[in-house]
Amino acid sequence: MKRVALLLVVLAATVLIPRRPSLAAEDAPRVRFPADVPPRNDIRLENRVAIPMRDGVILYADVYRPVGEGRYPVLVSRTPYSTERFPTAYDAAVYFAQRGYVYVFQDIRGRHESEGRWEPFFDDEKDGVDTIEWAAKQPWSTGKVAMQGGSYLGQNQWRAAQAGAPGLVTIFPMVASTSLYHDWITLNGGWRLSFNFGWGPVRQESRIMQNPGPHTVPGLRAIHYDEVQWHLPLNTMQQLVGRHARFYDDWLAHPDYDAYWKPLNSEERFDKIKVPVHTLGGWFDIFSQGTLHGYVGMSHQGGSDTARRLSHIVIGPWGHGPSQKYGALDFGPEANVDPLPLQLRWYDYWLKGIDNGLTTEPPVKLFVMGRNEWVYEREYPLARTEYRPLYFASGGHASRARGDGALAWTKPAGPATADRFRYDPDDPVPSLGGNNCCGTPTPAGPMDQRPIEGRRDVLVYTSDFLTEELEVTGPVKVVLYASSDAVDTDFVAKLVDVYPDGSSYNMAEGILRARYRDGPSKPSLLTPGQVYRMEIDLVGTSVAFGKGHRIRVDVTSSHFPQFDRNPNTGAPFGTTDEVRVAQQTVYHDAEHASHILLPVIPRRQR
Repeated sequence: MKRVALLLVVLAATVLIPRRPSLAAEDAPRVRFPADVPPRNDIRLENRVAIPMRDGVILYADVYRPVGEGRYPVLVSRTPYSTERFPTAYDAAVYFAQRGYVYVFQDIRGRHESEGRWEPFFDDEKDGVDTIEWAAKQPWSTGKVAMQGGSYLGQNQWRAAQAGAPGLVTIFPMVASTSLYHDWITLNGGWRLSFNFGWGPVRQESRIMQNPGPHTVPGLRAIHYDEVQWHLPLNTMQQLVGRHARFYDDWLAHPDYDAYWKPLNSEERFDKIKVPVHTLGGWFDIFSQGTLHGYVGMSHQGGSDTARRLSHIVIGPWGHGPSQKYGALDFGPEANVDPLPLQLRWYDYWLKGIDNGLTTEPPVKLFVMGRNEWVYEREYPLARTEYRPLYFASGGHASRARGDGALAWTKPAGPATADRFRYDPDDPVPSLGGNNCCGTPTPAGPMDQRPIEGRRDVLVYTSDFLTEELEVTGPVKVVLYASSDAVDTDFVAKLVDVYPDGSSYNMAEGILRARYRDGPSKPSLLTPGQVYRMEIDLVGTSVAFGKGHRIRVDVTSSHFPQFDRNPNTGAPFGTTDEVRVAQQTVYHDAEHASHILLPVIPRRQR
């Protein structure tokens, strides 16, 4: 075996939603992020403060408070990673407490100092409500509470907000999921193998977060990530590393979007959230879909006029947190935003009533890659978007970058020779960049795709050289007409920016497990040889393809180990070690016009 070292369909739906007037580019001021604010007070710390839950279980928190008498607004942050385990774990607690807030930093149920059984996600809603209600009633509290934190600490904010927690004024979920099935465990049904395995049983099996070190040590072949992730069937993989996480077995047993996952989907309950929400995330973050769907959902479906009008979003060229460089690209010093002053300004307005101009500026701040600049917008997707299809074309030899695959704005008018490739699960296309995070051994971010674009099992469709800049900002999808000789298989698509020197960088990506072509709650096997229309959700991006650049779409059937290998057998998920080779066909004739649908933005006034 060769070893070689990827939705709720909001994307389509948002196009149909009535939009507010767009922000004229010439009217938009230069985006400025708030400067840091120096500390204003000394603080005191109370360790291991007991907070009772409704069922009698005690969760423990560290409480950071300004020194002196008085009442203060409260920030609640709930973590599975320990309030004390990491040297930087309490940076936010100290920062906000020194600026006039009480910060309640709590170990969630069943983790570290807190009592109860550890069951990821399922207790976060009720425990969040109980903790917020407790914080609002304390003698040092003004009764106004907000939530703070990112990733897991962000998703549980959505859960508490949808339950209408008493005293909750606002939330600020950063790099956070809004649907645990659609954008955490899977990407709309495509199983996130490296993240689920590395985050789940390897590090989160028990009460205490485990050290993943042994799984990256050279020479420990039996338990090294690079070896273990090749193991089949998936449902016995974790035993190879000595783990027996019950929740991981549950995830594997529920590959479809079903009643197990439905309670963990905040996207179906945006109308219950009455408080304004500020999301923050990155175009290359594993939870970029949550960041975008969170803002779109609240701005259109939020449970109050305030929530709809005054929710905000910041999304930059990052992965799982702000940076200047990510993957192989440096986006310039302005890309790296300090999220602490940004949050402080938000909390100061909503919890302290400080008139800091927050409501007078547009609610959307997004970073346009390629041009490498921040822009203000009044909505997302942008109201002035022109959704333009860019059609696949070839003479039947689109495999490899040196093939004849092309992209054209003109729809094909007649017959065309289809493109074919062979997908072998024992020789998958290796993951090279993309939306991943958190120390898993899969490279993330924008990476030069040329090493995999030379493979025979990657179809490469490339436009002509651009004669002027073309901005693409918003939701992206590929409409693929394809068939397979297998009863189930995967299709992966990437939007790629090809530079004048030939280097090619992924800007957005998506995966579709063919059985979920009608949605992840409606699995249906393929009829071999039948042509199907399939939509691959590439979530979203903002990139200005420069003059002399080319636009490219890569299509293949694997992205491993970021996503598991589809064995092409149709067997129940995770239960088989048998694989078969699939012969894939992609069509691009007049009747089956495969294309990428690009959200093109009319040229901005500079």
